[in-house]
Amino acid sequence: MNRARFTILVAEDDPNDRFLIHRAFQANAVPAELRLVTCGEEAIAYLKGEGPFANRAEHPYPSILITDLKMPRGDGLSILAFLKSTPQSAIILTVVLSASGDTDDVKKAYMLGATAYVTKPVQYGELERIIKCLVEFWMLWEVPHIDAAGERLQTESDGKLGERFPQ
Repeated sequence: MNRARFTILVAEDDPNDRFLIHRAFQANAVPAELRLVTCGEEAIAYLKGEGPFANRAEHPYPSILITDLKMPRGDGLSILAFLKSTPQSAIILTVVLSASGDTDDVKKAYMLGATAYVTKPVQYGELERIIKCLVEFWMLWEVPHIDAAGERLQTESDGKLGERFPQ
């Protein structure tokens, strides 16, 4: 699948981690618009297209969400819970990038629909490698078409394998 450009939403409260994540995307020449928010509340507002994120031309619905877990004003689990409660939303790749390697945090993130859980690496080079793998994986994936609000578009499944499953 060829995606000329796409949008990545990163929810990270630590300014140093935001800088390093941004730098890792630049180092990998990722053809994406990177949007950075500092807490779960901002991430959910962005996903809903509310408040300062209402203009979808300026704030397109993301194709990838990367979230820290432990943040003030709404943690990463609250973002995952929001996405799980809105199944019409089309976040395809949802990655938790957290300093916590606690097995309960990992379990809860997956229970809430995380696609992947990665413990933040200590070395910058490892972060760069993780970002590269993530984007290469995303570029190979087939994904459903969505509208500007991020909702999956209805398909015409008559005569196709999926016709027996309601949308």
